[in-house]
Amino acid sequence: QVQLTESGGGSVQPGGSLRLSCTASRSTNPVVWFRQAPGDRREGIAAIRTASDSPYYRDSVKGRFTIARDNAKNVWFLNMNSLKSEDTDMYYCAADLVADDILAPTSYRAWGQGTQVTVSS
Repeated sequence: QVQLTESGGGSVQPGGSLRLSCTASRSTNPVVWFRQAPGDRREGIAAIRTASDSPYYRDSVKGRFTIARDNAKNVWFLNMNSLKSEDTDMYYCAADLVADDILAPTSYRAWGQGTQVTVSS
């Protein structure tokens, strides 16, 4: 099973930016980011199915977040700009797709430990 490690979370003021990284132990497709607040469902927010595909974004982050990948290093990123308080969540990357819906958490077998993002003034 692929091993995943997220990094880059932290605390930032509204309007600020953060860059999250996910490092995988091997190449994987798709690359995806989820987030989850305590007591809420984990939701997929950004994904790229393969290196040649266009990225997909959930409406709540479209225009503010960008997903990118470095295939040579098995790393993918989530560039987050214009952060809002409602972006405060634990952010996860996932791998080992077992179903078709790339934004459903049940479609993945492997998860990182998560990295906390807090947006507050």
